Amino acid sequence: MESMIVVDDVTMRFHMNTDKILSLKEFVTRKIRGNIRYEDFTALDHVSFRVERGETLGLIGRNGAGKSTMLKLISGILKPTEGRVTTRGSVVPMLELGSGFDNDLTGRENIFLNGAILGYSEEFLKEKYDDIVAFSELGQFIDVPIRNYSSGMLARLAFSVASMVQPEILIVDEILSVGDAAFQEKSRARMTELMGGGTTVLFVSHSLDQIREMCGRVVWLEQGRIKMIGPADEVCGAYDV
Repeated sequence: MESMIVVDDVTMRFHMNTDKILSLKEFVTRKIRGNIRYEDFTALDHVSFRVERGETLGLIGRNGAGKSTMLKLISGILKPTEGRVTTRGSVVPMLELGSGFDNDLTGRENIFLNGAILGYSEEFLKEKYDDIVAFSELGQFIDVPIRNYSSGMLARLAFSVASMVQPEILIVDEILSVGDAAFQEKSRARMTELMGGGTTVLFVSHSLDQIREMCGRVVWLEQGRIKMIGPADEVCGAYDV
């Protein structure tokens, strides 16, 4: 079977400022004097795993375990300090929904802006536009500047844009918690449809029920290292003790 994501002995360190600097002037002054203290923080420590074509792999761990860093590495947002991350095929990251939106633009305009950021062509977005709007359930609000949107409306629009393709690799972070209960159920159905279509999925959620339902295997991260990797029921059962 072909591996679509290969994480090979990956370590990620951040060079963090440990001083409490309250202004840019203070930072510049202390920088010139060489009086700023830094500390290395290891977010991931020699992590290795693979995700096979068509597989849905869960990623669990408590806050600070390294999950978000791992997702950003696989999405190409970050580069590892050591080791290598290899992906095969188009990657659609659903990490920070709406992060590519412009508050001064309308929902309609943001569909094309966000779609372009995700790598979709204008022709493709025009073809999918009606489907995106219908899925988002925004109706006439699609022509309102998104600064007037509630967080739920914004999340629905972002999810609708991001999920309107058949990516080869989908990176998902707590995506099924967007919107109200009815929209969450519709989002879940859309995710299931994508997974059933052969998409390879890396799925992060604090809901072990969702992980068990949607994932075949699970990686459990703890303090930047793999604590356990194996079948979903087995790993979730150990994690939940």
